[in-house]
Amino acid sequence: MTTTTAIAKADRRTVSGSTPGAARGPRRPGRIRRIGLPYLLLLPALVLELLVHLVPMVMGILMSFKALTRFSIRDWSAAPWSGFDNYKISVDINAPAGEALLHSFWVTCGFTVLSVGLCWLLGTATAIFLQDTFRGRGVLRTLFLVPYALPVYTAVITWAFMFQHDNGLVNHVLHDQLGLTDKPSFWLIGDNSFIALLTVSVWKGWPFAFLVVMAGLQNIPKELYEAAALDGAGMWQQIRRITLPSLRPVNQVLVLVLFLWTFNDFNTPYVLFGKAAPEAADLISIHVYQTTFATWNFGTGSAMSVLLLLFLLVVTGLYLLLTSRRRKTADV
Repeated sequence: MTTTTAIAKADRRTVSGSTPGAARGPRRPGRIRRIGLPYLLLLPALVLELLVHLVPMVMGILMSFKALTRFSIRDWSAAPWSGFDNYKISVDINAPAGEALLHSFWVTCGFTVLSVGLCWLLGTATAIFLQDTFRGRGVLRTLFLVPYALPVYTAVITWAFMFQHDNGLVNHVLHDQLGLTDKPSFWLIGDNSFIALLTVSVWKGWPFAFLVVMAGLQNIPKELYEAAALDGAGMWQQIRRITLPSLRPVNQVLVLVLFLWTFNDFNTPYVLFGKAAPEAADLISIHVYQTTFATWNFGTGSAMSVLLLLFLLVVTGLYLLLTSRRRKTADV
């Protein structure tokens, strides 16, 4: 009896021990297919990324080392090498080209800081105040997302008509209706062009911040606000102690995306001002375009583009490094 029981147990162990092994054998091809499937699905996007971004980027870097002008653009690969001459011209602040690029750089920095700050502030404040349930909240959320849903060219062209000197809506309201100005202002030329550009950028950018922050607010438990209210915390204390710390990961990504979009923005100033932006609104994207296609200095323009790329890579790397260190410190 004992011998029979032991043999039966041994047989069960053998069966149970051999069954997983037998099952693992045919699973390996399936596991390989599961691992390779994501890469297969990403292959079309990688090919498009290679053709649309990486190949032109490499060509632009090569062009920055060539003396490429209107006379050699037809066969740019045969243009003579100039080494780092194009970069020296771009960074020489004592020369006209370098001085103009430096001015454009500072204008772009100021524009980016103001635009990103205002977009984040308006988006965050609106998303927080629309968290409470009230009648018409859905309608307001939909209306606030309209600027983000409109095509960029349509929105900017509409603003360009509104900023017209003689028959624009802005001057009609500020001068004719409210009497805030002594005379109609020129918004698309002169110093006011910076205000016009900033207004359009914030108007079309803050709904994206509103959308991202509104999505991040859904992950904050309502119990935290209820407990804080029981402890006597007011609305501003709840925002400071609960909302903003909980939104820190979302805001870190949001600020970086807004920074890259705004600093590289070309469509807004190009559609608003045309090929030649005023000096007060001479963003670096428009400046590189003018250097490349208005003066036909393709080598110098390519060098400026490479310098812009390096600057954005350095700023992005430092930002990610600082935010990761803060995250680790907060976790400790």
